[in-house]
Amino acid sequence: MTPAAAFHRPACLRAPCGRAAHFNRRRVLKLAAAGATLLSAPVFPRPAAAGHADALLLSCMDYRLLDDIVRYMDGRELTDNYDQVILAGASLGATTNVYPSWGETFWSHLQLALDLHHVNKLIVLDHRDCGAYKAIFGQDYAADPQRETEIHALQMKELNALVAEKHPTLPTELLLMSLDGSVETIS
Repeated sequence: MTPAAAFHRPACLRAPCGRAAHFNRRRVLKLAAAGATLLSAPVFPRPAAAGHADALLLSCMDYRLLDDIVRYMDGRELTDNYDQVILAGASLGATTNVYPSWGETFWSHLQLALDLHHVNKLIVLDHRDCGAYKAIFGQDYAADPQRETEIHALQMKELNALVAEKHPTLPTELLLMSLDGSVETIS
């Protein structure tokens, strides 16, 4: 075979050195058997997560507080012992009519956490200077901390009432985080 003819051979038939690869019946059968073995290997579905988690945490998506949220939950000794739903605005995200699918998502996640991990409480963690509150209400409450607390408390209490209707035995904690990571309880 001339060098030009070898150049036009398909790559799968050329050896790395430029010479034609030697294919015989035995090699082809070995390759076919290897492929069939891979294709026939059983595919096991991932087992569903089972067990128990103490809580479902509903928190906001704000990137400024993600590490503070983890630190807070770790400080409560809940490391690897809670499920989490993240919605813009946290409680507001679960209750707003502006984005109704967010509420549907929250309720579906809550039910799954109850069924799958048998959570025994809901922790709602809103935060100050929340962009979702600004976007949905069209107002910046951060300039007046007392009013900001009141607005968050209203949303969290509304969610708490809805949870109590649907899951009357599920306790709910209502918390408000500051941008420095400190947390206060809303009662």
